Amino acid sequence: MLAAFILLFLIVALVGYLIGIYNGLVRIRAAVKLAWSNIDVLLTQRHDELPKLVEVCKQYMQYEGETLERVMRARAGVDAARSSGNVNSVGVAERELRNGLNGLYAVAENYPQLKASEPFRHLQERISALETAIADRREVYNDAVNTNNVRIDAFPDAFVARLGDFPPAQLLHVQAEQKSDVDLKAAFSR
Repeated sequence: MLAAFILLFLIVALVGYLIGIYNGLVRIRAAVKLAWSNIDVLLTQRHDELPKLVEVCKQYMQYEGETLERVMRARAGVDAARSSGNVNSVGVAERELRNGLNGLYAVAENYPQLKASEPFRHLQERISALETAIADRREVYNDAVNTNNVRIDAFPDAFVARLGDFPPAQLLHVQAEQKSDVDLKAAFSR
């Protein structure tokens, strides 16, 4: 009788332990999705601000159509990458957009009236603030991904992760050129 009680207790404890692991993995997977969703919200906000910035610039920059078009193409690329859900393609598209914005801001230096206009300054500050927030959220996302990936590879969580179909998540990588300082000389020579 005592042996049966001990065996029953061990089985219940093991099942409870496995349920705890499973629920922990579910919470971590949800944290990864939430972190990505937070990035997506900021990308959407920036996506909505870029046409306004381009419109303001068009009023002053009559001969810079290529620069403005580059920003809009990059904006469309980020939107397509976001829609695909592929983290790596978002990183590549983001790099193109940052390059386009750097070029736009560099060309804007040649237009003092544009730089002095309130709408341009407001939009530039808003987009810069969104860029900072996106970088912060990227860090939170990568932390959540790292926690997820470590948990699904660590024993005994790995056993439950394989049974529960918990795939690894993709880190959002920053390209080497994004880590370096902006080459202002190259940006101004466009």
